[in-house]
Amino acid sequence: MSEVSVITCEPTTILFLNIHQVITSCSKGCSFHHALIENMVRLLSYKNLELMKKMNHITKRSTREKLLSYLSAEAQKRGSRSFSIPFDRQQLADYLCVERSAMSSELSRMRSEGLLEYQKSFFTLVEED
Repeated sequence: MSEVSVITCEPTTILFLNIHQVITSCSKGCSFHHALIENMVRLLSYKNLELMKKMNHITKRSTREKLLSYLSAEAQKRGSRSFSIPFDRQQLADYLCVERSAMSSELSRMRSEGLLEYQKSFFTLVEED
């Protein structure tokens, strides 16, 4: 059994399950058991995709490359050069594994170079000529 720490904001009940029993279909062919397995696979697939996306961003060498990778992916995902991100500055820095002050300085440089505009969590990527 692996050790996991969890902090909750309100009283919580924890359900411990035997993973072998969860991932193995029972002989009764229960529809809810099949749905549980299907949902677990879907969640694991989603989490894997999100981690792969994050790895694509954080493996870039510089803070600028990490920012451009993340912001370009967000613009593409939203289908627009103008979009909001789900992070404040500290959360974005943590997500990209960079220092917040260095990231803020790089964002300011990128703005002064005309690469992007931003206000809080709303960004616009400027088209290159």
